[in-house]
Order: sequence, then structure tokens, then C-alpha cells
Amino acid sequence: MGEPAGQDTGATPSTNGPSLSGPTVLRIVLGSRLRQLRLARNITAEEAAHLIRGSQSKISRLESGRLSFKERDVTDLLTLYGLADPAEREALLEMARQSNAPGWWHQYSDIVPSWFHTYLGLEEAAGAIRTFETAHIPALLQTREYADALPTWGSREIAADTRERLLDFTARRQRLLQRPNAPHLWFVLDEGVLLRQVGDRETMRAQLEHLIRVTHLPNVTVQILPFAALRLGSSPFYILRFMEPSLPDLVFIQHLTGALYLDRAADVDIYYTELDRLAVAAHTPKDSRKVIHTVLDGLDR
Repeated sequence: MGEPAGQDTGATPSTNGPSLSGPTVLRIVLGSRLRQLRLARNITAEEAAHLIRGSQSKISRLESGRLSFKERDVTDLLTLYGLADPAEREALLEMARQSNAPGWWHQYSDIVPSWFHTYLGLEEAAGAIRTFETAHIPALLQTREYADALPTWGSREIAADTRERLLDFTARRQRLLQRPNAPHLWFVLDEGVLLRQVGDRETMRAQLEHLIRVTHLPNVTVQILPFAALRLGSSPFYILRFMEPSLPDLVFIQHLTGALYLDRAADVDIYYTELDRLAVAAHTPKDSRKVIHTVLDGLDR
């Protein structure tokens, strides 16, 4: 069965501006535009793949931004799709060139799993990130000592210098909170996250004090979900919304050996509905701060 024909809007996202500052989001925007052009000409993914000496799976991964672009492939596809406008062709080719530039996280590629790189690029480009966390304080809100006390990927023993680089990596991610045009970060944390001790009592005390300070940032919302609240699932998840309007909202679910990315509208809507329900069941941000204070007071008894 063929794919439905799409409508070519003729809109080419600009590569100038903070919303398109990272290679991952550039790949997604370019892939989305290529898919628009292909569907507008009723060209199948199989036909496009044959032109660039690839597979239908390769076209799918290119159009979803999960694969780096070769400039030659983009040139051939634009010709196949009948895009003759020289200004738009050059803009898209420049986007392809910029999308292959390494992100800041590539300097940690020897210690950070490759499957996490895509998420880091998306995190950098997001205008809003909503999170439900059940296991521990999210990385963006962790103190260095708390992060140091957590197991590493795969719980493997690592050298001291490697652990220091992992802590530096987390600290680098946290610049997101207070950068210019910082995204709005909304965390719904299971109450058990506060009570599960990571490290010693001093580590937990410092972490909870830091969490209280972070809740006062204008772009950060933290809600605590009480034990009594019902959950449809127990897995943490993230919902990302982007400043670039051509990018769909996306759900990120991390597991031990990889990650799942959901961008189908019907799937994303289910997670939005569940997170909205959890936010209603959770303490208000003001009351959540009181809950954190209560747990913090308990550490001193």
C-alpha cells in the first residue's frame, strides 16, 4: 500500500536562531522537509532509497533525523523531488552540512552510550521538558555528590578519572537550567525519590536543599506525587516540546540498554494525558516544597 500524499507547504525552516542551534534538531527538521517534498510528489520511500543506493529503512531513518546526511544524497533527493528553487536547495544543503557537526557531548562519547546522544541533542533544542521520575532525582537537578553516589550505566566499576568525567558531563548538561532562552522544566517526582537514600545522610541533605533552591528558578516546576496516588505505569518518561514549530512533540523512555522515542501524535497524547493526571494528583509546587522540607527535617532527627 502506498503512502498518503502530503501537502508541500513550501516552508523552509531558517537555520538562524536558537531553536535550530544543534545538529540533532537540524537533522530532524531537514528530514521532515525531505519527507514533505517526497510525499508531495507521490514518491515512495522505496523509490527514493533506490536513487541514493540505500534501503527503505535508510530513508525512514533520514526522515526521522536518526541518521547523518550525506550532501550528495540530499542533492540527489532534492532533484528527484523536483525542488528547483536555488535558494531553498542551498538552504537545505547548508542545513545538511551543519547537521553533521558534533555536539558538545561528543567529547564524552567514550563514556556516554551512543544511544543517549540523540536525546542530548533533543534536550538542547527543547523549549519545554516535562518529566515523570520514579527512581531518583533527575540528572538535571542532581548535586555532584548525589550523582557520584548513583550507579553508572551498566553498574560497572570504572576508574576514578572516568567517574570524574561522567560528573563533569552531568554538570555540563545542567547549564541548560539557567542558559539564555532556557526551556521550561516541569518535574513530577514520585515521593519515594525523596525517601530513597543515595549516598550518606549528608549527601541526601545537600541534595534536598539543592532541590528546594532549584524550585525557585522561574523556569522550573517541581511537584511531588504522594504514595497514595495511582499510576498507570511505573517507568519514568520525558515529554519534549520544541521551539521549532515543524518539530513534533516527542516522548523519551530510557531503559538499561537503550531508549525509545515516540513521536506519533496518538502515542504522545497518551503520555500527555497521563502526565496531566499525575500533575493533578500531585502536591502543588508550593506544597511540594513543604514536602521536601519535611523530608529534610526528618534527616536531622
